[in-house]
Amino acid sequence: MKSKPIPDANAFPTALPGAASAEKVRPIGKRGEKSEAIREALLRAAEQVVGEIGYANASVTLITQKAGVGQGTFYNYFQSRQEILDALLPALGKDMLNHVKKSALGGHSFAELEDRSFRGFFDYLERTPHFFRILNEADVFAAKGHAEHFETISSRYLRFLRQSHENGEFPAFREDELETIVFILIAARTYLAMHYVFGEDGHKPLPKAVADTYIKFVRYGLEGVPPEAGTSKPKKEKS
Repeated sequence: MKSKPIPDANAFPTALPGAASAEKVRPIGKRGEKSEAIREALLRAAEQVVGEIGYANASVTLITQKAGVGQGTFYNYFQSRQEILDALLPALGKDMLNHVKKSALGGHSFAELEDRSFRGFFDYLERTPHFFRILNEADVFAAKGHAEHFETISSRYLRFLRQSHENGEFPAFREDELETIVFILIAARTYLAMHYVFGEDGHKPLPKAVADTYIKFVRYGLEGVPPEAGTSKPKKEKS
């Protein structure tokens, strides 16, 4: 009997995207390494500036001051302020996906991979608190970067679900219903983060009970009811 293939860990979200759209081809040699390091420093500086004061107030001057380079150097890597803002979320998304992928190592079934990637996503939010603000404001101030990021996340998530579905998981759902499930699960992460992690009391870790409830929903909502719930107890006859 042939064993079912394990879902591709690269397919699930988690997520977040490939390299930023504005990223240039990596030059070769020491000069290329230095060039890449400066570009990375500018993106990290933009992450801090936008994370602290928002996209609207993030200027080239503040970004270059934070990165420790001149404005002339900035324009060697990005043609405009908008270009670096559009590159920011996809670049951070790449970091997030790498972190989530490592968190999911060792998982086999859909539920195991989703459990590990879900917890990995919230671990990334704890390690990178600026990410959530950058993500939420990008829809207005960096629409191109937001669209790229969201397309990468949703397409990877859908590929992950399709692979699991082909392996016989959650048979109660049709293949054409999987895209709807993708958006439900992405929305769940977003709103759970808004309510439990970035509330009025400031940034805090996701409560374990919340993660456990999410995975319980995934297991029983997608994979089926618990075995003990499959058989209902006979009703007592009224005397």
